[in-house]
Amino acid sequence: MHTGKPFFILLLICLLEPALALPPLQLYVEITPEGGTLKPPPGEYSGPVVIRKRITIEGGGKVKVNGGNSGSILTIEADGAVVRGLHLHNSGESHDKVDAGILVKANDTVVENNIIEDSLFGIHLSNAHGNRIIGNRISSKDRDVTLRGDGIRLWYSHENLIQDNIILDSRDMVFSNARENHIINNKMSRSRISMELVFSPGGKIRGNTFIDNYSGIVIIYSDDLKVSDNHILRMRKLTGSGISVKESYNILIRNNEIAHCAVGLLATSPLESKNILTISGNLFTFNVIATYFYGEKGGHVIQRNRFIDNFTDAMGSVTDTSRLNHWSRNYWDSYRGFDLNKDGTGDQPYRVYLYADSIWMENPMARFYRGTPALSLIDFVERLIPSSEPNLMYADPTPLMEPPAHASGK
Repeated sequence: MHTGKPFFILLLICLLEPALALPPLQLYVEITPEGGTLKPPPGEYSGPVVIRKRITIEGGGKVKVNGGNSGSILTIEADGAVVRGLHLHNSGESHDKVDAGILVKANDTVVENNIIEDSLFGIHLSNAHGNRIIGNRISSKDRDVTLRGDGIRLWYSHENLIQDNIILDSRDMVFSNARENHIINNKMSRSRISMELVFSPGGKIRGNTFIDNYSGIVIIYSDDLKVSDNHILRMRKLTGSGISVKESYNILIRNNEIAHCAVGLLATSPLESKNILTISGNLFTFNVIATYFYGEKGGHVIQRNRFIDNFTDAMGSVTDTSRLNHWSRNYWDSYRGFDLNKDGTGDQPYRVYLYADSIWMENPMARFYRGTPALSLIDFVERLIPSSEPNLMYADPTPLMEPPAHASGK
C-alpha cells in the first residue's frame, strides 16, 4: 500500500507533463519497498519528497532534487531511513515554517554526503534522536547573513552525531533543548554564530574548525559539556568572542586554538563553587582580549594554557573577577622571571597589575587609544612613579618558562 499521493496520480503527472515538469522523485520513493534501496537514474527530479518508510536512497552524487522554492525539499518521517549522495537545491523561503533542504522527524536515520545549496535552512532535526548527520556540504540562500537560515538546526533532538559537515555562507548552527549530541570535525565559515547551544547539556564538541564567522561557540544554560581540540579563528565582527559561556557549569574547555578574536573566552562567574569551568591546554593568541570574566566570584580553574601575542591576556568586569580564578602553570609570553632551580616554572609568581589600562577599561570611549604611543607613555610613567597603589588583576603562582606540550584528552 502506498502512502501520500496515490501512485496513479503521480504516474499521471509524469505522463501528462513530461516536457513541462521534472519527474517527481516521490514517485520512485513510493514504488520502493520497505527496507529496499532506491538508486534513481542520474538527472534532476522535482520535490518535495517525503520518506514515510524505512528505505535507502543512494544518489551517488548524480541525482539532483529541485524543491521549486516551496517548503522543505526532503522530509524524513521513517525511523532507520538513509539518504545519501543527493544534491538538493531551491527550498522555500519561510523562516516560520523552517523551510530546509532536509527535515528529519525520525530516529536512527543516516543523512550522509549530500550537497544542500540555495536552501534557507540546511538540515533541521525536529524531535529526532540517534541520527547520524555526516559529510554533508551546506549553504543557504544568497542574502544578508541575518536573513539566511541555520546550516544545521536541532530542536528537542538528543544523542545525535553531527560529523564532518561543511557549512558555508549560512547563518548559525543551533542546538535548542537538545542534549548529549556529539559535534565532531565540522567546518563552518562566512556565517554568523558558529555554534549556539541553549538548554543543551551533556554534549561533546570536538575537532571543529570555525573561521571568519561573527562569533564562535556560544553556550547558554547548557551544563556538562566538553569543548576540546577546536580551531576558532578570526571572530572579530561585533563582539567577536571565540567561546562565550553564560550561566553554564561544569564545562571542560581543553586544547582549543583561539586566535584573532575580539575576545577569546567570555565567561560568567559560577554561582556555586562546584559549577566551574576548567580551562586547560588552550592556545590564546593574537586576540584583543584573550579571556574576559564577568561577575564577582571567580573560581574557575585555568591551567597549562598558552597566552601568546594577545593585546590583553585577562580582564574582568570588576577588578577582582580575574584575580579570584585559580591560575596555575600557564605560559605567559610577557613573563620575565627566572628559573634558577630548573623545575620548569618561574621562581616568582606572574602578577599583573592595573595601571594606565584602567583608563580604557573603565571608559569605553577611550578604547580607541589602546596601544597608542600616548597611552603607552602614560602607562610607563604610572609604572615608574605610581600615583597610587595599583590593583592586582590576576596572578599565576607557577608560571611556565616554556609553552606546555599539547595536553591529551578527548
